[in-house]
Amino acid sequence: MNDAQTLLGNPTAGFFLTLFIGIIAGWIAEKVTSSNHGLLTNLLVGVAGAFVGNKLADVLQVPVFGFWRGLIAASIGAIIILYVWRMIQSRRAGM
Repeated sequence: MNDAQTLLGNPTAGFFLTLFIGIIAGWIAEKVTSSNHGLLTNLLVGVAGAFVGNKLADVLQVPVFGFWRGLIAASIGAIIILYVWRMIQSRRAGM
């Protein structure tokens, strides 16, 4: 990966755009998974989801650039993270 790329894998996405996309992606994932989190959790899940979504896009060879594609990739990644988190939590509760 190029050193000039940012968290979202997009060289044009700066720090504040990354935070903005992370908050929106976390909020979208929260609504899709019927979760109830705060702003900070949405931000963390959204930024982590950007990593997951971009790696998934790399594997599928789908180019991710620009605001909308970055937001879609981050949202998909955040939904995956919340889904996996719920699976782990349900297994712990069942023990």
